[in-house]
Amino acid sequence: MAGKIAIVGAGPSGCYVAQAFLKADPGLEVDLIDALPVPFGLVRYGVAADHQGTKGVMRQFARIFERQGARFFGNVHIGRDVTLKALREAYDAVVLAAGLCEDRRLSIPGGDLPGVHGAAALTRALHEHPQAGALPALGPHPLILGNGNVAIDLLRLLCKTSEELNGTDLGPGPSAWLAGNAFEAITIVGRSPAARAKFDPVMIRELGKLGNVSIKVEGAGRSEEPEEQKRLEALAAIDGHGSGPLKVTFRFELRPLSVEGKDRVAGLRVEGPNGEETVRASSVLTAIGFDSNGDLDRATLLDEAGEREAGKLADGLFAAGWFRRGPRGTIPDSRTEAQATAAAILEEMAPDPARAGPAIFHKLENVVDYAGWQRIDAAELARSTPERCRQKLPSTGELLRAATQQDIDQ
Repeated sequence: MAGKIAIVGAGPSGCYVAQAFLKADPGLEVDLIDALPVPFGLVRYGVAADHQGTKGVMRQFARIFERQGARFFGNVHIGRDVTLKALREAYDAVVLAAGLCEDRRLSIPGGDLPGVHGAAALTRALHEHPQAGALPALGPHPLILGNGNVAIDLLRLLCKTSEELNGTDLGPGPSAWLAGNAFEAITIVGRSPAARAKFDPVMIRELGKLGNVSIKVEGAGRSEEPEEQKRLEALAAIDGHGSGPLKVTFRFELRPLSVEGKDRVAGLRVEGPNGEETVRASSVLTAIGFDSNGDLDRATLLDEAGEREAGKLADGLFAAGWFRRGPRGTIPDSRTEAQATAAAILEEMAPDPARAGPAIFHKLENVVDYAGWQRIDAAELARSTPERCRQKLPSTGELLRAATQQDIDQ
């Protein structure tokens, strides 16, 4: 008897969970549901545009639908179009893998001043997420607050020349925005010592390939721990790199106290080893973590679940990925967790043939299936140029028209 499983979120975590289910039991009915008309979530809209190798995991995820039999239901909002209660009644198990797509708030005085922008919001706008806002004016001296991989991704993209962006999937609007930014200096500030920063050393070394910058690393310090030494060695390798006009400065062990300015950002007040100071900034870009967008009440669900094992929130309801563990870990980390989650669910699941399964979506309008995504994919690839590997359709309307093969404005 085939069990029916719904996975909310068709990003990396959701796809890995689906893959694990279907590898364990190819007879399962596995449906991936996403609020967007397109699958692959973070890979499409979060992985940096110049990291096309990482984005290549989408080919692996495509096989889940094309060879393993998973189904895709895009443009379906759980909580708006279908309630979580109705979804749980229709499926033997529901896995919430919706991720965390909002920026964690900068909770210091001035944290809501004009000119403070979250990295997630800015990344969505750069990658033409259909729900993104407009790309903002950052001024000549942006300051990036945070020292994880998201901060480094953002720094690298802001520093790249038009030629260095060849081969990416940045659209015309974001490309023009990047080319039009006359940055003079970018400062990247971290709270922790350099040796304990959250970035991957490989990401730091990649900055050594930039041609338009002059990089300076201040206060990196020393460490005897092997893993920490790798970070320090990577920073040492880029310290002094380049003679370009854009000055990039890394600073560490600075605790943010307040964002300074009257009508908009003028600087960031910090406390460090040498006391308090104000670091000049025309904008502050926060890369300090992520939070839920509130479509699913993650906080309440996790609180009610307590200390259950394997991401179990309630009978038949589970969590995976960042929705479960918070903004920690990489895309490959999700695969290991997904396998354990799927095994635990299958061990306790008791299939009920009376459950409706995907029939609950049949009366909804504008639902995009996997064939619809393939039409979107083909339309975007057809819009590619010698400089760009694809040109995304930036609005929900354009995506839905492409999914049904209606005319798209060129």
